Amino acid sequence: MIKRAQPYKRQIYICINNRHGESPSCGYSGSEEVVEELKKVCKELNLKGKVRVAKSGCMDLCAFGPNMMIWPEGIWYMKVTKDDVPRLCTPT
Repeated sequence: MIKRAQPYKRQIYICINNRHGESPSCGYSGSEEVVEELKKVCKELNLKGKVRVAKSGCMDLCAFGPNMMIWPEGIWYMKVTKDDVPRLCTPT
C-alpha cells in the first residue's frame, strides 16, 4: 500500500448514472455534456494537476440531476447544466 497526500486541490464529481424506466436520472438529464464542458473549461483555465473532473455513479438525488459534488469543500449542486459551467469555474 502506498500513502500520499491528495494530488489535486479540488475534485469535481458529476453523476452520469442512467436509470432504466420512467424514473429520472442524471445520465438522461445531460450530465455527460456537463462533464465535457467542465473538462474543456478547466483545460482553458490551465487547471491540469490542480482540478480533477470525474464521472461518478449515483448520488441518490436522481430527481434533481444532474448532480455535482465538489471535494474537499463538500459543496453539492443539483440541476446543473452545461450553461452553468462558466459561472461554476469563475473564482469568487
